Amino acid sequence: MRNRAVVLLSGGLDSTVCLAVAKSRGFAVHALSVDYGQRHRWELRAAQRVAGQLGACDHRIVTINLRAIGGSALTDEIPVPKDRTPEQMSHGVPITYVPARNTILLSLALGYAETIPAYDLFIGANILDYSGYPDCRPEFLQAFERLANLATRAGTEGQGCFRVHAPLLSMTKAEIIRVGATLGVDFSWTLSCYDPDEQGRACGRCDACLLRKKGFAEAGLPDPTGYQPQ
Repeated sequence: MRNRAVVLLSGGLDSTVCLAVAKSRGFAVHALSVDYGQRHRWELRAAQRVAGQLGACDHRIVTINLRAIGGSALTDEIPVPKDRTPEQMSHGVPITYVPARNTILLSLALGYAETIPAYDLFIGANILDYSGYPDCRPEFLQAFERLANLATRAGTEGQGCFRVHAPLLSMTKAEIIRVGATLGVDFSWTLSCYDPDEQGRACGRCDACLLRKKGFAEAGLPDPTGYQPQ
């Protein structure tokens, strides 16, 4: 029997490739998406497509309300930054950072993993391409792994050792795209945009869209994204 893994799946490019990597490593993949009140909830439809197309054993969507605390352009009435230069993206934590999001999402993945049971958690965190998010750093992921083994019944009773995998952590966007292409990912299934329109088309101008465009250009592969007319 294959080992199970819980993969956090947003429906974006990175999490999709992360799921494909987990499957290529022989794991029986259980995908977990979170509807946290994000303004770009179209990504959840993308996550459903990805989970089905890549053969996840199960796909669950958990609903929580991070709009109740706000503090981010993704969960509050704050404009999503557009047309920023790479230099602007490389300084400071962007307003699209959702307070404690990866801590919350990994905690949900950990709870799900205890019930399956599974001891491997996958997250598509990445520290390159100017993301600026503090909860994508290796120090955070290592600390969460220690917490997982201290804070769970499975960990304290010695039933298994939890591991947090971030296989894309040090890859450029172009490298991530090439890996995904090698693993058969159809990137038209995915949505990276922070501010899609009512038809689910990407804006083409937010940080996530600009980094996605740059990644495809540097990978030398066509970008299949449906962008809004500019």
